[in-house]
Amino acid sequence: MIKITDLEKFYKTEELQTIALNKLSFEVKKGEFVAVMGPSGCGKSTLLNILGMLDDSDGGSFIFNGEEVINYNERKRANIRKHNIGFVFQSFNLIDQLTVFENVELPLIYTGVKKADRKKKVEEVLEKMQIMHRRNHFPQQLSGGQQQRVAVARAVVNDPKLILADEPTGNLDSSNGNEVMDLLTELNAQGTTIIMVTHSEHDAKFTHRIIRMLDGQKVTENSLI
Repeated sequence: MIKITDLEKFYKTEELQTIALNKLSFEVKKGEFVAVMGPSGCGKSTLLNILGMLDDSDGGSFIFNGEEVINYNERKRANIRKHNIGFVFQSFNLIDQLTVFENVELPLIYTGVKKADRKKKVEEVLEKMQIMHRRNHFPQQLSGGQQQRVAVARAVVNDPKLILADEPTGNLDSSNGNEVMDLLTELNAQGTTIIMVTHSEHDAKFTHRIIRMLDGQKVTENSLI
């Protein structure tokens, strides 16, 4: 599904150039659950932004579903992103003024799904995430674990081929964190490819493979299956 080769990313100021990704190469096959680990500042979040087509690289190759996307403009990237990729963030990124139902519905609106079909899909995913009873609540009325369930529901409502998760349990206690990891494991078992950035060795054990980064490079890669 994903193949990156010699991926580079630099951040420049007048006085300094920082190398965020330094000729990074790896592959992720369809249906894999991969953890990306490493110390703060090693390039994990930069990598996730490029894989999610939210940011450009400065060199190398990025093949997604057989397409070289490295030189695509924002419109092309956005079109691929909204039809193929779901995002789960540490800070949930829910919209406080929208209900649970409306937050989950947003990706379907962006992709032009009809209202009746949106209602059906949102209700199905809320049932699946066991959060249907909160459909008319607002994010601030929910616990952290419930908010992350809503965020996962929003990420998967469009049936994405890939989920990118950035520290998905970082703001949760261990019980709620385990619930979210169980949800991601279940989604992966149903065929969704997942790439998760995490500092948690505990969470990484739920995955198939751990890629460890340092200074923008891959330093080790370990299979857990």
